[in-house]
Amino acid sequence: MTDPVQNTGALAGLKVFDMSRVLAGPSATQVLGDLGADVVKVERPGQGDDTRAWGPPYLKDGEGSDTTESAYYLSANRNKRSLTLDFTKPEGQALARRMIAEADVLIENYKVGTLARHGLGYDQLAEDVPGLIYCSITGFGQTGPYAPRPGYDFLIQAMGGIMSVTGQPDGAPQRIGVGVADLMTGMYALVAILAALHHRSATGRGQHIDLALLDSQVAWLSYAGQYYLTSREVPPRPGNAHPSIVPYEAFATADGHVILGVGNDSQFARFSRFAGRADLAADPRYRTNQGRVAHRADLVPIIRSLMAEHPTAYWLDGLERVKVPCSPINRLDQVFADPQVQAREMTTTLPHPLSPEPLELIASPLRFSQTPVSYRRAPPVLGQHTDQVLREWLGATDRDLAAWRADAII
Repeated sequence: MTDPVQNTGALAGLKVFDMSRVLAGPSATQVLGDLGADVVKVERPGQGDDTRAWGPPYLKDGEGSDTTESAYYLSANRNKRSLTLDFTKPEGQALARRMIAEADVLIENYKVGTLARHGLGYDQLAEDVPGLIYCSITGFGQTGPYAPRPGYDFLIQAMGGIMSVTGQPDGAPQRIGVGVADLMTGMYALVAILAALHHRSATGRGQHIDLALLDSQVAWLSYAGQYYLTSREVPPRPGNAHPSIVPYEAFATADGHVILGVGNDSQFARFSRFAGRADLAADPRYRTNQGRVAHRADLVPIIRSLMAEHPTAYWLDGLERVKVPCSPINRLDQVFADPQVQAREMTTTLPHPLSPEPLELIASPLRFSQTPVSYRRAPPVLGQHTDQVLREWLGATDRDLAAWRADAII
């Protein structure tokens, strides 16, 4: 069975045996699928990815009633095929090993040692499949005192420090509104897999990639973490303000809020002139960003007072004309209605077997001049492609499929 849409991606022909669930692994394999890889999502029969039931909201059928697919699941499983396989049984393990022998990449996020207990650990596969790139995603990695622990995004945001620098200075530590520890680990996994593929093209050898949510969270503390390592001072929560740039935060207007992002001294001079306070940029205390940071407590209240004098549209339109960064704080309905977002086609639609209408999804941000992303498959229902995948990857016959079903392997 061919894809209804031509596969134009740079990774066309790559086979991915995707044993990951929830968000970190699936977000990585969704991008691999967008780039053209044949991603087979391996799920337990009758159960599947936990996130299929993480709602509401759920996909609606033609009668307006909820179906079984959650928006959470739909967000991370485009361009995949679902195969149900019980690898806890010896027969299922044997079938999995046959499929893995055909794969280029295996990605999994089970607790440390889980797959090894079923004969599917990296060391158990590497000799027979030397070119296999095996990517493990766990909460804390394959080594260290926390390795046996399960890992969850919320816990990792807390343990990894990002919550300590998120939220208002006088408020409680704040979780970021999406699972960014999972998503960033997925991005690191994607980079590592692509690097390992390049290495294999030169050497013919695969390798094991060991990724931890906590490691990834610590890595993307970025400059906030470096502030501590450089000064040995624990930074406070800055709220919407930037610790090293002033003015660079949210301000109330006469009828709402805007973000003002003055990134250099010339922008501050233009802002001051537009706001009718050219004297601010001439003041030795505020002329440079270093001075503005040092005198933040004096300057920011002045700017707050100025911003509150006019409505949002006044600042957005006027500051755009003088090339000072300023933006609205959009709700999600405003995001998807934004003309720039629409011009960049940041949503796409795909037919889905549970929906009478095309399913709208967030699109990929990747733009290629020669190998564009293709949207070939909606997030699959559980086991939707089991027979198709086994026929294509292993040459399975009707008799094979019937026998495996009789044994409850698929």
